[in-house]
Amino acid sequence: MGTLVACLDTTLRRIGGAPTYVLTDNAETVTVEHIAGIPVRHPQMVAPGRHYGCQVVSCVPYDPESKGGAEATVRIAKADLVPTSANLLAAYDSFAELADACLTWCDAVNSRRHRATGQTADRLDVERTTLHVLPIEPLALALGEERLVGSDRTISFNSVRYSTPPGYTGARVWCRVVGEELSITARTDSGDLSEIWRHQLSTPGVPQIIDEHYPDHPDGRSIHQPRLRPRSEAEIAFVGIGPGAGRWLKEAGPAGATRIRAKMARAFELATVLGNDKVDQALGLAATAGRFPLCQPWVRRPASSG
Repeated sequence: MGTLVACLDTTLRRIGGAPTYVLTDNAETVTVEHIAGIPVRHPQMVAPGRHYGCQVVSCVPYDPESKGGAEATVRIAKADLVPTSANLLAAYDSFAELADACLTWCDAVNSRRHRATGQTADRLDVERTTLHVLPIEPLALALGEERLVGSDRTISFNSVRYSTPPGYTGARVWCRVVGEELSITARTDSGDLSEIWRHQLSTPGVPQIIDEHYPDHPDGRSIHQPRLRPRSEAEIAFVGIGPGAGRWLKEAGPAGATRIRAKMARAFELATVLGNDKVDQALGLAATAGRFPLCQPWVRRPASSG
C-alpha cells in the first residue's frame, strides 16, 4: 500500500497537479470486494484521494474502455522497459538503474508528436491549468512505516539495524522499500520532509552502519568516558576546587595512581591555605603532565648548630 501511494504521489508531482479522478485496476490494495457489482474501496485508499483532491476510480471488469486504459501503461512498460530482446537494456543491475531508464524513456516519448493529435507533451502545460493544486507534503502513507531513531542513531526495519545521519536522535522518521534500497525520510530543520539516506536492503544479523554517520567516532563506537559524580563530602570538596581538580582525578584513576583519596584530602587542605585558583591550576598542570604525587607537607627544620 505504501509503495502504491508513493508511486501515485510521484506521478502527480511529475504531472504538476491532480486530475478529477485517477483510474486504476481492481487490485486488492484498491478494491476489497464487489457487492452487487459495486466496488468496495480499500479504506486506506480513500485517504489518498481526499489528500490529493481526486477520486480513486477502478476500472469495470471486462470493459475495454476502462480496463484497456488501465492496462495500457503496463503494456508500454513491458514493451520498452522490462528486459526483452527489444527494450532499452538486456538487464538492469539495480532498481535505481531501472528508474533512471524510465526517466530517459519518458523524456524521449514526451518529445514525440502524438499520432492522433499531432501534439507533443506541451499540451500538458495547457491541461495543467485545470488540475487541482497538490498539497505541499505527501500523504504519510506514501512515506512508509514510521520508526524512532535511537540514541545510537539507528532505526530497526524488518529486524535489521540501519544508521541515520547525525542530528536525528530521538526523531521520528519514515522508511519504505524502493527496489533493493531502504529510503529513510525525516523532517529537516527547515520543517520540510526530505529523504535523508538510502541503504541497501539487508538481512537480520547484517546491520547497515555507515561510518560517515558517526563523525565523532571515526574508528567506530567510542568507549563511554565516565562522568564526575562526587557523592561523599570529601569528593564534593575536592571537585569543588575547580576543573583542574576534576581533570586530575580523571587522569589519576586510569593511570593507577596510589593513595588518591589521601592526596585529594591534602589538595583540599592546600586549597584552604593557598586558595582554590593556585591549587586548581597546579592540579590541571599535573594532570596534563601525568604526574600525580602531591608535594609533601612542608616541615620546618631545626637551625644548624654549626
